[in-house]
Amino acid sequence: MNMSDDKHSTDKVSVHDEKVVATTQHVDLAHNVQAKIQNPLHGITQDELVKQVQSFANEKGFEDKVDLFTKGALLAQHPGAFESVPGMTEEDKNHIRRETTHKWSQSKDLYLTVIICSLAAAVQGWDQTGSNGANLSFPQVFGIDSSGPNKNRNDWIVGVINAGPYIGTCLIGSWLTDPLNYYFGRRGTLFWCGIFCTFTVIGQALAQTWPQLLVCRLLLGLGMGPKATTSPVFAAENVPASIRGGLVMSWQMWTAFGILLGFSANLALQGTGSIAWRLEMGAAFIPAVPLMIGVYFCPESPRWLMKKNRYQDAFKSFVRLRNSELQAARDMYYVHCQLQEEFKILKGSTYIGRFIELFTVPRVRRATLASWVVMIAQQMCGINIIAFYSSSIFVNAGYTSKQALLASWGFGLVNWLFAFPAVWTIDTFGRRNLLLFTFPNMAWTLLAAGFCFYIPEGNSARVPLIAFFVFLFAAFYSPGEGPVPFPYSAEVFPLTHREMGMSWAVATCFFWASVISLAFPRMLSSMGSVGAFGFYAGMNVLALIMIFFLMPETKQRTLEELDYVFAVPTATHAKYQLTEFLPYWIRRFVFFQKSAKLRPLYNFEEVESHSVQPKASEA
Repeated sequence: MNMSDDKHSTDKVSVHDEKVVATTQHVDLAHNVQAKIQNPLHGITQDELVKQVQSFANEKGFEDKVDLFTKGALLAQHPGAFESVPGMTEEDKNHIRRETTHKWSQSKDLYLTVIICSLAAAVQGWDQTGSNGANLSFPQVFGIDSSGPNKNRNDWIVGVINAGPYIGTCLIGSWLTDPLNYYFGRRGTLFWCGIFCTFTVIGQALAQTWPQLLVCRLLLGLGMGPKATTSPVFAAENVPASIRGGLVMSWQMWTAFGILLGFSANLALQGTGSIAWRLEMGAAFIPAVPLMIGVYFCPESPRWLMKKNRYQDAFKSFVRLRNSELQAARDMYYVHCQLQEEFKILKGSTYIGRFIELFTVPRVRRATLASWVVMIAQQMCGINIIAFYSSSIFVNAGYTSKQALLASWGFGLVNWLFAFPAVWTIDTFGRRNLLLFTFPNMAWTLLAAGFCFYIPEGNSARVPLIAFFVFLFAAFYSPGEGPVPFPYSAEVFPLTHREMGMSWAVATCFFWASVISLAFPRMLSSMGSVGAFGFYAGMNVLALIMIFFLMPETKQRTLEELDYVFAVPTATHAKYQLTEFLPYWIRRFVFFQKSAKLRPLYNFEEVESHSVQPKASEA
């Protein structure tokens, strides 16, 4: 496949005008020092492209659709010149125009896929909060409460029980993703997860001893891990780049909704007597049932099918996921061309080989680092000390058990409602900018919440102020570090390493979630509420620095174009942020110099893809 390094814009030129092949060379996907990003069809003449399409059609069994794929390939090569692509009907042109004017007008099967992934997220959220209210009861039932001579031992046991799903996920569950996806596909993996997330939570509710409860929660991780890994990938692979962030971030929105449902169930069931904690833990199976039923009504990921060389099935999936056959043919051929480039460089063929290449292949290593940063930042920000232990925190602040559950419900509501703005901002403001804006605000709100514990216990303002700053913290978390990590991690890895890379990212997230779940009861006992909240405020500042230097922007780029973004050396990216972006930001937003200009990092050379209209340069 040929690519030109000549800097010219062919989007404004008729496809009939190309007669000779330009001198071509590949952009190095391992060391993209010049930060060039190219359309894989850039620099190929019309005649050569037609020959390549003919060869593709013969090889993949599309002899009856040669004209369709030829038209799609020309459209993918020159997205801005679609009016002059040979054979385009007025209906075809209307479909392409609507990609810009009505970008949310997508096929019902695409939205069905997003709904199923949202159900998976709701299961995740409800599973996380089932133990939140139960923490007020089950330690007493099993004789492991924090009173008495065994207080330290019991605190650790309760911490391990709460951390059980996260331990199971980071040690085993997330690493099952690669083999499960290999043999069963995205849909089959989600079905497997639904089974585990149904029967293990019912087992929790029926546990008669704390070891039985612990075993059930560890097994729950075998469902939570592959589900958290596969759902964002499944959505990311099916959704057009222009709205990918907005739809894939539904993972966080509906995880937050699941958290709200869990808090609602805890509140509704708290008056049911001694079995309340059992009902609170067991109720989480409810959204897992429609997940298992609905997942096979969705089309399988076409990119996964192409990876398995099932191109006929992949085209059928693309047709269900797009509004016209032309769009399906265009997207399929574009993805095929980029994957050929990808497979030349990234040849991980074994499980161990793909894992090792997460750290040895430069392009993949940069994605591994970026996903690690954004995932560990989610745990560093302190959200899970609230999600796991909010009821205990509010009881320590002075609330009754019922009031604490009500305050936790309010936290869940704020967490869900404030996720909605990210549907629009994640693809416009960008993933990186959302985090750079929200992390400083999360730091000061946690610090303020901690300082409020200095207010005397008899003061009526004490608990409402603590709750206010906790809610304000959630309001900053939900449109930023809430929705970004999972869609970001799902999109940054190449197809050859997507399951393994996402397994790494999710294992990182849940490993540190388990550490928090284990350590926070002891931290609260030894440091007090002020110290614990202050510690996480400092962690927000550290996470902000890591994100600033190590996290590239990915908004509105196709999954295949991100190969070029992550081929830019980390040192080049970090130096740019320090020497170009930071001085620009200070001049523009501190000294209000409207004349300040920012030199773009990426050289978008003929990159504008079929799903993204031309736009300004990005940092």
